[in-house]
Amino acid sequence: MNRIFCLLIIAVAFASCSPYQKALKSEDIAVKYDIASKMYEAGKYTKAIRLFEQIAPSYRGKPAAEKMFYMFGQSYYKTKQHYLAAYQFESFASSYPKSEKAEEAAYLSAESYSRLSPRYSLDQGDTDKAIDKLQAFINNYPNSELLPKANELVKSLREKLEKKAFENAKQYHTVGGYTRDYSAAIKALDNFIADYPGTPFKEEALYYRFDSAYILAINSVEYKKKERLNLAKASYALLMKFNASTQYKKDADEKLARIDKELQQFSN
Repeated sequence: MNRIFCLLIIAVAFASCSPYQKALKSEDIAVKYDIASKMYEAGKYTKAIRLFEQIAPSYRGKPAAEKMFYMFGQSYYKTKQHYLAAYQFESFASSYPKSEKAEEAAYLSAESYSRLSPRYSLDQGDTDKAIDKLQAFINNYPNSELLPKANELVKSLREKLEKKAFENAKQYHTVGGYTRDYSAAIKALDNFIADYPGTPFKEEALYYRFDSAYILAINSVEYKKKERLNLAKASYALLMKFNASTQYKKDADEKLARIDKELQQFSN
């Protein structure tokens, strides 16, 4: 037992005297920089960050500052501290625009912002910000080898915004069973399709627009029924024009037959 206790004391004493611990307590920023660089190269990014945080204010303007701030940003990036990585890389690209790392830093800053984008159902402020940052990178570095990655991220983020907009419009169809909800659904889905003409959710939006028009028409008061049935039929035509082999075809065809049957009473 005494032997184990002694070993623990030795281990603690050894740790307290390690170069890293000495660097943390040192007043010499050159020592801190040297050990921080070694921690970084060894992949011990959390330890490197503690030292970089201590020396960053004193290193601005120094010859080694460019390398130090790049490693600082990478350390945040490697430890998935996306807000801090985005800020640090953005600051680096702004402070060292002629650096060979400026392009990479600008991209990693924008990418870090994209990693802050939440699931589509939440507030999308960070998504909008990420798109702006990525678009700025695309504009500033139109010949970058990183351009395909940036464009793919923008595409993914915009689809997320479209998904949120679509689900917001669709909810008028799925929430409640009153005819006024379906009128609102038609308007909301029309607005969505107009705002996002190339959206991957267009077929689904056209189907829910048709289904909303169908339910509204079938349950309509008599004096509005013919007009609403014809509007529902027009909605069916739009869906089929977009994709005649739509996954919703069987359901849509059955509802069209009901619409035609209901319209017959107005032709007699």
